[in-house]
Amino acid sequence: MAANVYASATDGGSGGDSAETRSGTGVRTAGATIDCPDVGSKLTSVPEQARGEVDKELALLDEQIAKAYQRLSESAQQVQQDPGFADNAVVNPLKEKRAATLERIAIAIDRVGDRPGGLEALAACTVEAGNEAPAQGEGQDGGDEQPAEEQGQAGQEQGNGQGQGANGGQAGNGPVAADFADIKSVQPNANDKAGASGGSFATSCGVNENGLFNSDNIIAAPGVTNGAHHFHDYVGNQSNNAFASDQDLAKAETSCDDQGDKSSYYWPVVRLQNGAQEQDAQKPGGGIEGNAGEIVTPKQVTLTFVGNPREKVTAMPRLLRIITGDAKSFVNGPANANASWSCTGFEDRQLKDKYPLCPQGSDVVRTFKFQSCWDGRNIDSANHRTHVAFTDAAGNCPSGFRPIPQLVQRIVYDIDAPSLQDGGRTTPLFAVDSFPEQLHKPVTDHGDFINIFDEDLMGEMVDCINDGRKCGAGADGGQNPAPGEEPQEEPTKTPEAPQEEPTKTPEAPQEEPTKTPEAPQEQPTKTPDAPQNGNGGGKPGDQGDDGDDGKGGAAKPPVDKPDTEPEPGDASTAPGGAQPEVKATASADGGNAAEQGGGSKNGDDQDTDGLGDSQAVGQATSAAPTPSAPSRTEPQAVGEGGLADTGAQLWPAAAGAVLVIAGFVVLRRVRRSHL
Repeated sequence: MAANVYASATDGGSGGDSAETRSGTGVRTAGATIDCPDVGSKLTSVPEQARGEVDKELALLDEQIAKAYQRLSESAQQVQQDPGFADNAVVNPLKEKRAATLERIAIAIDRVGDRPGGLEALAACTVEAGNEAPAQGEGQDGGDEQPAEEQGQAGQEQGNGQGQGANGGQAGNGPVAADFADIKSVQPNANDKAGASGGSFATSCGVNENGLFNSDNIIAAPGVTNGAHHFHDYVGNQSNNAFASDQDLAKAETSCDDQGDKSSYYWPVVRLQNGAQEQDAQKPGGGIEGNAGEIVTPKQVTLTFVGNPREKVTAMPRLLRIITGDAKSFVNGPANANASWSCTGFEDRQLKDKYPLCPQGSDVVRTFKFQSCWDGRNIDSANHRTHVAFTDAAGNCPSGFRPIPQLVQRIVYDIDAPSLQDGGRTTPLFAVDSFPEQLHKPVTDHGDFINIFDEDLMGEMVDCINDGRKCGAGADGGQNPAPGEEPQEEPTKTPEAPQEEPTKTPEAPQEEPTKTPEAPQEQPTKTPDAPQNGNGGGKPGDQGDDGDDGKGGAAKPPVDKPDTEPEPGDASTAPGGAQPEVKATASADGGNAAEQGGGSKNGDDQDTDGLGDSQAVGQATSAAPTPSAPSRTEPQAVGEGGLADTGAQLWPAAAGAVLVIAGFVVLRRVRRSHL
């Protein structure tokens, strides 16, 4: 498990070293944040000729807020001593800068269209208590996703009040204990609908094991370095940065198995607050802006496109951009929030504004369900939202919108539940990267997508979904038992000893049919190292191993492990659905399995993904560098054990056979002596 210990990783400001000492970023715990009106969401109509200039000015507004937050953070002592300091030294200068920027936005639009009214009212900002979130109401949709409401109140009482008066975290701007909730305290609240286009198309694009990161956002802030002010994981398209043109994206390389998918899939990285100094520790978007700690490489990423409950779907337009969720929802409120956090085995329970505390053997899961209705005209919009929409509760698209395949992203992390009682000193807290003033709140989680499927592959996707089939390069994804099951480690079942039938009873028992081995070594079947599978918190680029979890030791050949051991729950798998039983035995061949219609096979035609002919399809599953193991018992000769292992299994049967033979011989001799 990824659980590096850092003695003062996060104390939430309740004693110990200052955040400046811990992280070296210069950000101090202030217990407050800056709340500014979100200008971008208000600009629903911007002429195309003004888009570039307006986007740059919007990015400048974000930069102004980030710098003001840093100033506020570093002035905690002055703020405590002088209640007017924050207004005079931070808020009022920020208002003046914002007013000038808003005026430039109005002028840019006025040159080619109608001048927007009311922008000047958006200049003023306020200082808010850092751990009092805005009132939680309805989420951004009424259909597939849940309202961003308060959940998991158990997290509020944990940690002995630690961090409630300050922002905590390795860099002093979150998370705190109140940001977490025990997943077992959450009532089942997820529902999935099937309907008119009930198929699915899966694409497999890896887990960013090659370590492609940046703090740009080509959708929201094209042409602006560090436009996101936090780092993203990227899979799929390998040329995504702030300055990539549509042509650059179209001719880029892709990490997807199907080279016809050059789409860009990206999301904020998750970090452990363990004191680690990553490559971005002294860079904008990283440690300088409060995003500190060890970046965790996902254990698994599934990318699935599903249909619409009411209608057939139509093709997405090439270069369609979609942002789901709101990176600023902690201060904006939950209107556009779309975060979803859970644990494997409990994915019928989803958290919107809490990180999950998962039981031992269960992994953290974050899920994004993207908008699935398109206006039929635009591949983007001024606020990057109004050209796409969610369905209503009945599955209907808004008037004038048409249904398109819905992207469902599922990202799994091998992260231990943090120790809230000591502020993460024993087992570190974790959090998503965020804008500095958003304090790493889980409700700020979001995902981004740019469609760069080639036309033929997009057509195949649409046909597959509308025909009710399950297909795609990732359609042989991993095992996902029904949601709500308790995670439990199921030991490898040792095969019963073969009952050898002697071909002919010998006249005398002197001959030993099988040479008895020295002694059983108690390793009849090599079991995977559960539950320590995963990246072990390794850095991007680590190729993984089979059991040392990044802790060193001699490299081992790759050996498949169970897909998510014990990962008993996956919301995408219907409850009660027939699933192959997961009973893992290490395979001798951990190489790449060829994808066949009935599951992956190795060179000896052995089933290497454990799915057989009844594989669960419809999800693209990209395992972390540690491959996944077969999930059924192999014959002993196929396993990793050698002849000694085989002998260790067979010697009880052999000894029994000798005794039976000896009994027959003695009985025959006794009967002869009485004749």
